Amino acid sequence: MEINDRNFMNTPPMKTVRFGGNVAETLVKHRQGDYQDYELLKHQLSDPDIKDAQIVNWLQEFRKCVTQLSKEHEQLIYTVLGLPWVGRSQAVVEEYMCFLGNLVSAQTVYLCAALKSVVAHFTPRRVTVSEGGVDFVDSDDEDENLPRNFDQCHVALQVIARYVPSTSCFLMPILRENFPFVQRSARTLECYIHNLLRVTVYLPAIRRDTLELITENLLKLDVSASRSEIEEAEANAEGQPADGAMEEALFDMDEDEAKPPLSSVLSMAHPVAERLDTVMGVMMAYIKDVCHVNGVLHVERTKELYRDLLSIFDKLILPTHASSHVQYLIFYLCSFRLVSRSPIAHSAAPLEPCVVFQALAEAFLDHLWKILESPSRPDVLRQAAAGYMGSFLARAKFVPVATVRACLDMLLSWVHRYIDNQDVSGKQAFCDISLHGAFYAICQAVFYVLVFRHRAILAVDMKKGLEYLRSLNLERVVMCQLNPLKVCLPTVTSMFAAITRKYQVVFCYTIIERNNRLLLPVVRSSTGGDSGAANTNPLDCFFPFDAYLLKRSGPLIEPLYQPWEELADLEMLPTKTAPQQGSREDEDDFLSGETPQGDGIMGATPSSLDAHLCSPSSVGSPPSCFQRTF
Repeated sequence: MEINDRNFMNTPPMKTVRFGGNVAETLVKHRQGDYQDYELLKHQLSDPDIKDAQIVNWLQEFRKCVTQLSKEHEQLIYTVLGLPWVGRSQAVVEEYMCFLGNLVSAQTVYLCAALKSVVAHFTPRRVTVSEGGVDFVDSDDEDENLPRNFDQCHVALQVIARYVPSTSCFLMPILRENFPFVQRSARTLECYIHNLLRVTVYLPAIRRDTLELITENLLKLDVSASRSEIEEAEANAEGQPADGAMEEALFDMDEDEAKPPLSSVLSMAHPVAERLDTVMGVMMAYIKDVCHVNGVLHVERTKELYRDLLSIFDKLILPTHASSHVQYLIFYLCSFRLVSRSPIAHSAAPLEPCVVFQALAEAFLDHLWKILESPSRPDVLRQAAAGYMGSFLARAKFVPVATVRACLDMLLSWVHRYIDNQDVSGKQAFCDISLHGAFYAICQAVFYVLVFRHRAILAVDMKKGLEYLRSLNLERVVMCQLNPLKVCLPTVTSMFAAITRKYQVVFCYTIIERNNRLLLPVVRSSTGGDSGAANTNPLDCFFPFDAYLLKRSGPLIEPLYQPWEELADLEMLPTKTAPQQGSREDEDDFLSGETPQGDGIMGATPSSLDAHLCSPSSVGSPPSCFQRTF
C-alpha cells in the first residue's frame, strides 16, 4: 500500500518494526536476571494482529534455541504454542509444524501442551456476537476454512506422533478433557466427533477408548430426549396434537404450494434430538467407511470394529436404562454380512462358541445369550440382555427365520428348565419379580418375538410352522405357578394371547381375566417403593429397538427395520389391560402407550447415509465441506 493511498485516520499502522533482541539474546539476558526483553517478547507474541512474516521469523528463531527452552520458560512456550497458526499462510503452517517436531523431540515435558494446542482447534473458533446490545460468545459455524483448518490439525498431530511414539498414551485424556459440553451446538459436536474419528485412523491404538468417549456423551444426549418428548415436539412442530393422526398430515399436501427446503424437513424439532441425529449420522458413516474398502466389506476390519463396539455395549449401553437411539450403532453394524453360509439350524442346545456365524447378528445374539444364562451376572443386566435379545429378534429384518427359531428354542429350553427346578424344589412358587426377574424377562422376550415374527415362521410352510409353535409347549409356560402373563406388559400379553388363540397354540384369556381380578404385589420398582396394581410395567423394562425417530440418520435404519404391522384379522378380547381404541393408527410401536420413557437420568436397568453425510473417501464424513481423502 502506497503512502498516498493510506487513510491514516482509519487504518492501523503497518507492523514492520520489531522491538528487543532475538530469542537467543533474550534468553541469555533472562538467565542473567534481565527480564525486560523477555516480557517484551511475550507481549509481541501475544499481539492479536501479528503478521505472518513475524510469526515465521519468531518460530525460526525458537527452533534454533529449542534446547534452551527448559521448564522455567513454560509461560513463554505456552504463548508460542498459542500463536494463531491455523488458517494462516502455508509458510506459517509449515514453520509451526517444524517447531512442534523440534519442541517435543528436544523437550518432551511440553508434549501435553503441544497436544492441547492442536486439539483446541477441533471445533469452530469461538467468536463474540452482538445482538440486541448484548454480547455473547458463540461458535463460528459458518467458517468456510474449517475443512482446511482441520486438515492442518491432523497433520500436526501426526508430526508429533512421529517424533514421540507414546503420543497415544497422553492424547486420550486431552481428548476427553476437551470434549464439548453436550448442550453446545450440533455443528460443534459434529466437528469434534468427526475429528476424533479421524484421529483413530492414524492412531488406531486409541480407537476403542475414543469410541467409548463418544458413546458416553451420546448416551447423555439420548437419555435427555425420551421418545415421548421427541414425538410431542414433532407433533407440535407440525401443528398437531401429540396423539393426532400423523399419517394424514404427511400425505395431505397441496402440490401447488412451495415445498420447504430439505434441510428443514430433515431437521428435528427437539433441540437435543437434533444434536443426537447429527452425530448419529457421523457415527454410522464412520462404521460404514471403516468396514468397507472400495465398496466391498472388509471382514477383518469389520470384526475388529465389532469387538470394539461390543466392549462398549457391555460397559455403557447395556446398563443404561431407556436409551432410545445409541444402541442402533451396533444394530447397524450387525446388519453387515461377513460370510455366505447356510443359516444355523434351530436347536434346543445353546449356541456353541465354535459355531461359525453367518453374520454379526448371530454373534451379537450369542453374546446376549451368554449374559442372559449366566447366573453370576447381576440380575439387572440379565433382564436388560433379555430385552435386547427379544427386541433385536423382533425388529431386525436381516435376522433369518432359522436364527429366530434357534433363539426361541434356547430361550424356551431355559424357561422349561427353570420351571422344572421350581417343581422339583417342592415349594410353592409365587409371583416375585425380585426372585424370578430373569425368568419373567425371558418370557416377555419370547412373547414379544412371537408377536412380531409369527408370520415369518408360518409363511414358508403353515403346517410345519404350526407344528413348530406347538412344539414349544407354550401352554406349560403361561399356566405355570410363576404366572408370567401377570407380570409381562399388558400390550404384549394381549397381542400374544390373540395370536396364539387364532392358531390354537395356547388359550390365555382365562388366565388374563383371573389376573385382572387380582392385585399384583410389586416387590420392587425403579421409582422406589411398592407400586401396587396400577403399575402396568412391573418389570420396569423397555424394548431398546423400538421405532427409530431421528430423520437424518433414519434412512440407514429403515430398510433394516421391521415395523409393527396391524393384525386386523385378530379378535382382541376387550380386557382391562387392552390398549384403548383411540390409539394412533400409524403408530409403529404398539407398546408406546405402556413402555415407560426415560426421564433424562442415566441409570442401571432393573430388569451409506445421505450424500451430504457419507463419503466413500472419508471416514465418518460430516457435511461435504468436511470431506477429504485419508
